[in-house]
Amino acid sequence: MSWREPANANLIPNIRILHPYPLLCRILLPYPSNPFSSTTLPGFGLSLSVQFYQVENNQTVIESDVPFAHSKIWQLNRDYYQHHGIDAWRDDDVPSHLTTNAMVGMTYANLIFAFLKDLAFNKKSHDIVYLLELGAGQGRLAFHVLKHLTALTENYGQPLPPFCYVLSDIVEENLNFYLDHAQFKPYFEAGLLDVCYFDGVSSKEMDLRYKALKINPKDLQQPLVVIANYFFDSIPNDLFFIQSGNITPCSVTLTTTKKNEEESQLKDIQITYQRMAGKIPFYKNKGFNDLIGAYTKDLSHTFLLFPQMGLQCLLNLDGLSDHGIFLISMDKGFHAMEDLDKFPEPELITHGSASFWVNYHAMASYCNNMGGEALLPKNSSFNLELVSLLMTKDHLQFPETKMAYTHFVNVFGPDDFNTLKKWSFKHIETMTLKEWIAILRLSAYDSVMFISLLPRLKQLYPEISIHERRRIAKTFHKTWDMYFALNENFDLAFAMAGIFYDLAYYEDAITFFNHSMNLFGSRADALYNIALCHYQLRQDIQFESLLLKIKKEFPDFIKIGELTNLDLSAK
Repeated sequence: MSWREPANANLIPNIRILHPYPLLCRILLPYPSNPFSSTTLPGFGLSLSVQFYQVENNQTVIESDVPFAHSKIWQLNRDYYQHHGIDAWRDDDVPSHLTTNAMVGMTYANLIFAFLKDLAFNKKSHDIVYLLELGAGQGRLAFHVLKHLTALTENYGQPLPPFCYVLSDIVEENLNFYLDHAQFKPYFEAGLLDVCYFDGVSSKEMDLRYKALKINPKDLQQPLVVIANYFFDSIPNDLFFIQSGNITPCSVTLTTTKKNEEESQLKDIQITYQRMAGKIPFYKNKGFNDLIGAYTKDLSHTFLLFPQMGLQCLLNLDGLSDHGIFLISMDKGFHAMEDLDKFPEPELITHGSASFWVNYHAMASYCNNMGGEALLPKNSSFNLELVSLLMTKDHLQFPETKMAYTHFVNVFGPDDFNTLKKWSFKHIETMTLKEWIAILRLSAYDSVMFISLLPRLKQLYPEISIHERRRIAKTFHKTWDMYFALNENFDLAFAMAGIFYDLAYYEDAITFFNHSMNLFGSRADALYNIALCHYQLRQDIQFESLLLKIKKEFPDFIKIGELTNLDLSAK
C-alpha cells in the first residue's frame, strides 16, 4: 500500500535567475510639447520643470527631464514593497535565491565568525557586536546565517564577543512577520536576534523592538557589521554621462502604456535618458567629488551610476559607532574600473520590484580613500559580486577576516556555486544519486535547491541500496534543518515524508507528516499516511486511535474504508 500524494505534490516551483548583464533600453519617439501639468524638483543645483504629456500611440509621460536620483522610479519601488510585504518573496515575484540561499548564509557566517575572532584577539570580547541586515525582506538569509554562525561559535571553544543579529526593513508587515515567526523565537529569547525599522537612505539610529533598546549615534562599543543583499541596487543612484573628459548629470523621462499614472506599475514603465547642465563639484562631500573627478579622467565614454545614497547610508551607519563598520554585500554589479567604461544607458530591470546594477568600485574606492580596506573578488565573478568593506579604525587588525574572505569568496564562493547550480539544472536528467547528494551538500543543504532537484530523486530512489537510503535520510534531515517556512504553496515536509515512507523509514515519515500539519494544518491525507506508518510499524494501538480521529474529524474521507479493512493480525 503506497502513501497518498496531495493534489499539489508534483508542483515544483521554478528558481528564477536574474540576468546580470545590462541591456540597451528602448528609445521612444519624440513626444509633442503640450504639457497638461508641471511641478518643480531640485537637481544638482538646478530647478527643472517636471512636465506630464499625453503622447501618441497611447503612451503617457509620467515625468519628464527629472534628475535620475529624484525619479519616481525609486518611490514606486518602495511602494511595491510596502504593498506586497512578504508576499513579494512568497509568490516568487522578487528573485532572491542567488543571495539568500543556505550556501550564502554559510559564507556570511564564516566571514562574521572570523571577524569575531579578530575582535577577540584584540581583547574586544566584552561588548556586543550588532549585525544589521538592511532590507531583510523575507528573513530567510538571517535564518541561514544564524544557523551556521551559532554552530561555529558554540563549537569554537574560545571566548568570543556576544552578537545580536538585527533584521531591519521599511515595511511594518515584514517586521511583524519576523517577530511572530516560530523559527525565530529561540533566537529572540536567547538575545541573538532583534528587529528594527531602518531606512537606508535616511535613518541614523536603531530602535530595537524586542529588547526595547534605542541605539543612538556613537552608542556602539564595537564595530557594526552591516549586511546588504540586493539592497544598493534598489535605492536612488545618480547617473552621469562621461565622454572625452567631460561629465554631465543625466535626467530621465518615464512613460507608460497605461492611461494614467495611478494604473501604472514598474513593469509598465519605459525609460529614456537626457543630459543635464552641471559641472563638478556636484556634492558637498569632497570625497564624493574626488571620485567623480577620477572617473572623468579614467573613463572615456560611458554612462556611470554613482551610489551617492549608498555611500551616505554607509556614513550614517558608521556614525553609530566610533569603531567603524564591516560591510558584507552581494548584488549584481562591478568592482573593476575597466568594467565601468563603454557602459550603455542602464536598463530598468523589473521583477516585481525594480533594480539597477551596483557600482561597487565607487564604494570600494571611497572605503580605501577613508583609510579602510576593500575586500574584492580576485577572480571573475560574472557580475554577482560579494564585496566586503573594512571601514574600521585599523583594518590591519583583521587578518582572520581577510583569510576567511580569501577562502570563502576567492577560492570558491557563492558565484561559483550559482554557476554549478545552473549547470546541474541542465544535466538533471543524467544526474546520479552521488551527484545529487554532492550538489545538495555544496549548497549547504539549501531547501530551494532541494525542491528543484526533487523530481530527479523520485526517479532514482526506487533502485537504491540500504547504504544509499541512509545517506538520503541524512540529507533530508539536514535540508529540513535549513528550511525556513514562508507558507509557500509547496509542502516540502509532505514531499519528504512520502519518500521516507517509500524508503521504509516509517518513524521519519511520521515526523515529517507532522511537520507538514504543523505548517499547513491537520489534513485527512496526512493523517491517513501516518496511520499507514503505524500499520507498517505494527503499532496497532496508535493505528486504531488515529483511525478513530480520522473518522471523527474527516467522516467523508474516501480512504477511511481502506484503513478499516487493513488486517492488524497480518505478519
